[in-house]
Amino acid sequence: METAAAAAPAGGFFPSFLLLGFGTLVAALLGAAHRLGLFYQLMHKVDTASIRHGGENVAAVLKAHGVRFLFTLVGGHISPLLVACEKLGMRVVDTRHEVTAVFAADAVARLTGTVGVAAVTAGPGLTNTVTAVKNAQIAQSPVLLLGGAASTLLQNRGALQAVDQMSLFRPLCKFCASVRRVRDIIPTLRAAMAAAQSGTPGPVFVELPIDVLYPYFMVQKEMMPAKPPKGLVDRAVHWYLANSLANLFAGAWEPQPEGPLPLNIPQASPQQVQRCVEILSRAKRPLMLIGSQALLPPTSADKLRVAVETLGIPCFLAGMARGLLGRNHPLHFRQNRRAALKKADVVVLAGTVCDFRLSYGRVLSRSSKIIVVNRDRKEMLINSDIFWKPQEAVQGDVGSFVVKLMEGLRGQMWASDWAEELRQADRQKEQTFREKALMPVAQHLNPVRVLQLVEDILPDNSILVVDGGDFVGTAAYLVQPRGPLCWLDPGAFGTLGVGAGFALGAKLCRPDAEVWCLFGDGAFGYSLIEFDTFVRHKIPVMALIGNDAGWTQISREQVPSLGSNVACGLAYTDYHKAALGLGAQGQLLSRENEDQVVKVLRDAQQQCQDGHPVVVNILIGRTDFRDGSISM
Repeated sequence: METAAAAAPAGGFFPSFLLLGFGTLVAALLGAAHRLGLFYQLMHKVDTASIRHGGENVAAVLKAHGVRFLFTLVGGHISPLLVACEKLGMRVVDTRHEVTAVFAADAVARLTGTVGVAAVTAGPGLTNTVTAVKNAQIAQSPVLLLGGAASTLLQNRGALQAVDQMSLFRPLCKFCASVRRVRDIIPTLRAAMAAAQSGTPGPVFVELPIDVLYPYFMVQKEMMPAKPPKGLVDRAVHWYLANSLANLFAGAWEPQPEGPLPLNIPQASPQQVQRCVEILSRAKRPLMLIGSQALLPPTSADKLRVAVETLGIPCFLAGMARGLLGRNHPLHFRQNRRAALKKADVVVLAGTVCDFRLSYGRVLSRSSKIIVVNRDRKEMLINSDIFWKPQEAVQGDVGSFVVKLMEGLRGQMWASDWAEELRQADRQKEQTFREKALMPVAQHLNPVRVLQLVEDILPDNSILVVDGGDFVGTAAYLVQPRGPLCWLDPGAFGTLGVGAGFALGAKLCRPDAEVWCLFGDGAFGYSLIEFDTFVRHKIPVMALIGNDAGWTQISREQVPSLGSNVACGLAYTDYHKAALGLGAQGQLLSRENEDQVVKVLRDAQQQCQDGHPVVVNILIGRTDFRDGSISM
């Protein structure tokens, strides 16, 4: 009895075990069939006679999204998409370094409010872009980077220029995807374009292996063995390769929607706006700090300007918001921001964050009520647990929020003595600059005087691109952008080398504008070779180099503290002659012709208007520029 009873469960166990094992096997086989694309291939065939290629799908999506410019440095991995974009009427602009291509795409994104696009080849082509992609991430620019890659079957097998690109770009981009089948190109790119512009904008990366970009007959030639298989193993390998090829191209040319997907842009709630209106309505000394986020779509720069003017709150402008109110507007203050923040009773941080630029929040007064609005919650509240506390923290689009504030505070008046107090402080600092401009320097030209003359002759239709340390730092106080979206600096990452790419993107976006680039001599080293690009593509921009023969911003701190000028010295290099060698125009400004500064700048301006890129090499004396003060 005991033996029979013990045997009964065992007899039931083995059939159950076999059933479970069979079910697991079936599930594994179905999963493998799905991964191999066998089910998809039953319904979607491969057009083996087609000469179309995946680059055409890339171009179709970009065209449907209104992309006008594609920046690149050519490589065999990406040739099909470059050719396809050209055929669809997009302007393909090739640069001399991949980082310049991404900087140019960044400039397009900032100036147009759409996605800027760059395409580079695999491996070192992509690694060369890392600095520019990180800069776009910090600056919150919607940039699409298209990268070539080794073919899908050769990845991790030692292919040419193969590297784990996805791991490299995931920390830098909002969206990363590697396309594995031609049919996935269109939906992947549409999702990437939407991600770049939604929420807090930023860069996105799409990897396009070489076999998803080239036509079937070329991929087949490379993928399939020339000789027929013989043994069992050869037949298995041949079947696997043939199936991979079929899965790669199955359904490749079936119609798919190519246009933009809806964007997700956060908005402040009516309750949040009303609480902020109530706080501001009781303010006596309100102040606004407006940053780059305020210029993002959907609110136009003109609508934002009207809202700021109607509010009537004194403001400081930073980043892409520089120039929002034009030149010498009575509400715009440029000097003594730290002192103004200490005196304000309500401060609105409209797209401005409490990072190093605001001393991590320490410049804010503990007695001030702080309203902060930003699309990014983490960025909005940075350092609020240490140095400052917001009265109201609003996660939403900045421009729309300012417009709603204006509507809620329409008719509100602020004490005129508050604005006059700020204005008087501005006048005092400007008088200091005028005095510094008249001071003699030991050799070469006084940079303050030179920049004052630049400010005097800068045309109303100009775009300012700035790239450097001392010279650019001084220019930020002296040279005013003439309107909104007319100032391009790297942003909070402080990246050197943005100049040529930003100038390239700016001139293409606004061909009727004069693009003036203000370079430090150290920073210009990154951009010099791109004057070849400007000449080849007939891009007339003007570069003014503040040449003080050194990395002076570093040297000034390094020498007193560490007693050495090691690695800080440069030379008074003939950059203007190097420009001539690249086919551009070049001029020199020095002590010998200091009475002709305006004439030389006017001549350079005319050369630019005649279609020539120009470099003006300005030999300047070294200055000490700290917190808005200059000592010679």
